[in-house]
Amino acid sequence: MNKLLLHPAAKPLIFGLCLLPLAWLVWGAVANTLGANPAETLIRSTGDWTLRFLCLTLAVTPLRQGFGWSALARLRRMLGLFTLFYGVLHFLCFAWLDMGLDLAAIVADIPKRPFILVGTMALLLMLPLAATSFNRAIKWMGAARWQMLHRAVYAVALLALLHFFWMRAGKNDFGEWSVYALVVGALLGWRLKRRFSAR
Repeated sequence: MNKLLLHPAAKPLIFGLCLLPLAWLVWGAVANTLGANPAETLIRSTGDWTLRFLCLTLAVTPLRQGFGWSALARLRRMLGLFTLFYGVLHFLCFAWLDMGLDLAAIVADIPKRPFILVGTMALLLMLPLAATSFNRAIKWMGAARWQMLHRAVYAVALLALLHFFWMRAGKNDFGEWSVYALVVGALLGWRLKRRFSAR
């Protein structure tokens, strides 16, 4: 696996795969194949892919340490940035398709609806993580402070789950949410176990 991940074509290939969800949504919008409510499909799909990329990002360290796939570390930054990318798309779809890009209405609406408030908080928390995801930032901040900041990804994951939970609460449909909760719970539980066992 390490040999495959270290191949020069691996990163460009995975980058292209990460863009496939966007390509599918753009094609669906152009070809009018997004169903009876294209706006809702775009908002929901970009949100789903944000959560999926967040799970993939969180899975890098357990897979790297559990299976010895050390080369996965070189993909973590890219996966994290794609998480932010789809999160921004999710917010923009909401702002455009649901709120008509009315900034005053968006600002007023965020605190009124709890699921939008926590989703916005998760997105804002991702911004400093993306801004400091580069090697120069690690040198500038120091490894200890950088690691402390990037532990905020756990808060992002919990806020994202809460956002999804409240969104589905209106329809009393928690099946898909339960799958994500199990995945995120397992990944965060693995980290907590490693942290306490190291003491």
